[in-house]
Amino acid sequence: MDAPPPPAADPADREKRRGTVHGTLGPAAEDVRGRILDEIASGALRPSERLGAERDMAVRYGVSRSTLRLAIEALESTGHLRRVRGRAGGTFVAERRVERDLTHMTGLPAYLRRQGFEAGTRVLSARLIEADDETVESLELAPGALVFEIVRTRLADGAPISLERARLPAERFPGLLDHSLRDSIYALMQTDYGVVPREAIERIEIVGASTTAARLLDVPRGSPLLSVVRVMVDDARRPFELSHDLFRGDRVRVVVRGDANGDTPGTIASSIEAVSPPPATPTKRSP
Repeated sequence: MDAPPPPAADPADREKRRGTVHGTLGPAAEDVRGRILDEIASGALRPSERLGAERDMAVRYGVSRSTLRLAIEALESTGHLRRVRGRAGGTFVAERRVERDLTHMTGLPAYLRRQGFEAGTRVLSARLIEADDETVESLELAPGALVFEIVRTRLADGAPISLERARLPAERFPGLLDHSLRDSIYALMQTDYGVVPREAIERIEIVGASTTAARLLDVPRGSPLLSVVRVMVDDARRPFELSHDLFRGDRVRVVVRGDANGDTPGTIASSIEAVSPPPATPTKRSP
């Protein structure tokens, strides 16, 4: 008598053997994921460090290669690991991301230090120029007014993360260029000029890195950058800063905290503006 056919495989069992259950990691893959996270947190695995060959890692963690892949894919999706294709490729520990909190008007160096980074600044240029039309309108200046333009790169643990260009009315900040511009300009304004930042209007979009921005931020040309154009006003609601910041998309995470009613003191009401796509290029038809 023929043996009865084996029961059909339960799809859930197949998923368990692969390391997932209904789209979530199964116990084996979750254990590997947790162990890798612990090694990153403890410093045993450092930013930009290569994890090693897949076969060696599977042996090290005592799992199959398919289970290891699931754990790595999960960590890649959350930004903890990054995979690079090609001969020099592999799986690497991702660089830590800097959180830029748009809810509080604090200088970037303070954010960096609070998150455990060593903050640094390179002042690329600082000069007195005539305000262009955008600056005149944004800062409510008379045509031909003079402004200070300060261009800097910000560093986290020695690596560039942002490129900043700020313009400020020269009449309100006499002698500004005689000061050190490596730290927070907002702190300098409060201590030396009595100007207290009150509110910021920021417009955010994703742009591709130009040749100059790519060189200064050490990224390939065309890499995604977070563009933040900001107008800052003081207690009297007079605008005093127009700035354009470019943040590396692979190193910065934006955080916004807000009150649901928008009326709690100290919070900032945020809005998202849709940027219209460029007009489509008309298609030429053959006669």
